[in-house]
Amino acid sequence: MRLSRYLLRPVSMACVASVTDVLVGYPQALVSRIGHPVIWVGRLIDGLDRRLNTPERPPARRRANGFAASAVIVAVPTLAAAALEHGIRRVLPRNLAVGLSGVLASSLVAQRSLHEHVLAVAQQAQVSLPAARRAVSHIVGRDPEQLDEAGVLRAAIETLAENFSDGIVAPLFWMAAGGLPGAVFYKAVNTADSMIGHRTPRHEAFGYAAARLDDLVNLPASRLSALWIILAALSLPGMDARGALRVLRRDARTHRSPNAGWPEAAMAGALGIRLSGPRAYNGVRVAEPWVGDGTPDLRPADLYRALALYRRACLIQTLTGLTATLLLARTRNKQPAIIQKFFMKIFSKSFEKNVSF
Repeated sequence: MRLSRYLLRPVSMACVASVTDVLVGYPQALVSRIGHPVIWVGRLIDGLDRRLNTPERPPARRRANGFAASAVIVAVPTLAAAALEHGIRRVLPRNLAVGLSGVLASSLVAQRSLHEHVLAVAQQAQVSLPAARRAVSHIVGRDPEQLDEAGVLRAAIETLAENFSDGIVAPLFWMAAGGLPGAVFYKAVNTADSMIGHRTPRHEAFGYAAARLDDLVNLPASRLSALWIILAALSLPGMDARGALRVLRRDARTHRSPNAGWPEAAMAGALGIRLSGPRAYNGVRVAEPWVGDGTPDLRPADLYRALALYRRACLIQTLTGLTATLLLARTRNKQPAIIQKFFMKIFSKSFEKNVSF
């Protein structure tokens, strides 16, 4: 009973955040006026990087400073989010507090924006290779000029799979576990890894703590994201759920990332394609193993299929969260709140048509 009382609020909040993100995303007008939470955290990270990661310091000192910086990067936003959520709960009735906190937390989820960016690659690939390269350059770190059409499409699907885990499943998982502070905690860790967690001469030592912490906090979501993809493949015609499971078991741990390989392998197996493989970063050729059994010579239709699989996986995840909310509410001998009924109806209708967000 105590566990259900604790979990009902954050799980409900995660459902509200997911639905809000699907319906409206994070409006560009807000980005222009006040920025985005990731931008705010990024400024903190950049300031600490410039002050504590100076070249004249020895590697041992820079690594120690990296641990201290990671603690600050996590603590400051998380404590601010905890104070904000506490204030909302004191001012508003319970259901309204959950709703408002969920709407605010939706800024930390990227279902809609990820779909839009990857869809743009598919659309531009039907126009020309240069257009597709420009579109994919917004979502990948490798040099798009080194990619042919199949390489562009593979990069887009890999990004879709990886960001499904760390841009959607992970923030919602930590939100369901710890409310708004939990989601902000995760986003601070993930942003730090993306900014300073690289194995470069500047960040090899300073970013060590950020990279290792990101690996740890993404571990549960990476496995969960693979599960959602497999379940999505089971419910869609033309997808291979058994292939997804087979490739997952064989290839997930051979991936260069301890976490990204899970959703990527599941998606490759479900679509019957090959992903990853050799690639170039900053002109340097990197030999990576292939993931999957199918062809690496992809076409735009393969990316559209991947987007359909992604949408269905998002649907399954959120409906699972809504079901958990209803069960938790009944465990407490309460009827489902109006806001939960409302969002379940809206979300189910919007996804049953399999629309492009």
